[in-house]
Amino acid sequence: MSAENARPSPQAFQVPRRAVLLGLAGVLLGACTSRTGTAAGSASPPTPAAPSPPGTSPVTSSAALPATMPWQPGPGEIDPDVKLRATQLVEALGAWPAGGQGLAAARDRVRALGLDPSLAGQAGPLLGAAPQAVLQVVNAQWGGHLTDSASVMVPCRQWTTEGSGGTTVDVRLVRAQPRWNVTALHPAQPAPPAAVLSDAAQRVLAEPRIQLPPAAIADVRGGGVHESVLGSMLTLAARYSYAVTVLRSGHPIDVFGTSRPSDHPPGRAFDVWRIDGHLVVDPATPHDLVDGFMRAAAASGSYNVGGPRQLSGGTTPHQFFTDDAHHDHVHVGFRS
Repeated sequence: MSAENARPSPQAFQVPRRAVLLGLAGVLLGACTSRTGTAAGSASPPTPAAPSPPGTSPVTSSAALPATMPWQPGPGEIDPDVKLRATQLVEALGAWPAGGQGLAAARDRVRALGLDPSLAGQAGPLLGAAPQAVLQVVNAQWGGHLTDSASVMVPCRQWTTEGSGGTTVDVRLVRAQPRWNVTALHPAQPAPPAAVLSDAAQRVLAEPRIQLPPAAIADVRGGGVHESVLGSMLTLAARYSYAVTVLRSGHPIDVFGTSRPSDHPPGRAFDVWRIDGHLVVDPATPHDLVDGFMRAAAASGSYNVGGPRQLSGGTTPHQFFTDDAHHDHVHVGFRS
């Protein structure tokens, strides 16, 4: 059971944020590629994809669309095939060859994965009327990890012949043989852009040391992310460069497996999966880097900092926590 937003017992891609940055997309592609899969494709113009992980090959597209690569798990993952199952479904729904648009074709792609084709009806913004689309998974992160059920959050970027965008999908799965089965999809539903943004929100959107996926960008632009979160993000960016998986939308409403509300949907938390170019989940990532980030997050005002290891100390009881669901990221939560 996830300890996020709880009082555990003692046992217990950045897509370009502004149009003027589109020219930097090729740089972002290289910066967001890692051993646990690819994180960012370029927007426009297309750039060559990085070398494929073993056993995979780039997904080529027409000249109008960038090349993308299938997400692949890397070292340190718990139940890597569960994450792979989730990302393969998102990739199948959000990418199609010329003439492959529409719900019927999406159902066929889902059926080919051995999954219920009716899941295509839950794809939301991933489906569209464009004649062709490609999709790049940014990351695959646990939203919850229990013995027989799981949530995998999949932020992604999508390019079609009609434009570009992206979302984050909360993929729900249950244990089955020979592979886990997907039972539901919950795409992000960000609020519309706010008429006025705070100074902190504008600074977060403009900060190159904070990489945000599309749904998180929309969350900040919607004005619903608390100032405590924005302030913490800026404080941490003064010391670290880091990539965020999720802010508000695309995260389970409740702490997975419980009836306790998560701090994410009210805009009081953020999750980080890469720090200074190192993946939190990778065993090769220096412990001091991740642990130092966690302590810096606590010092920025977070009452609830989760990560791959249990840290000692803290200014409040149980300020730090760990569990299987947080071995692949750092959770930073606030009371208000």
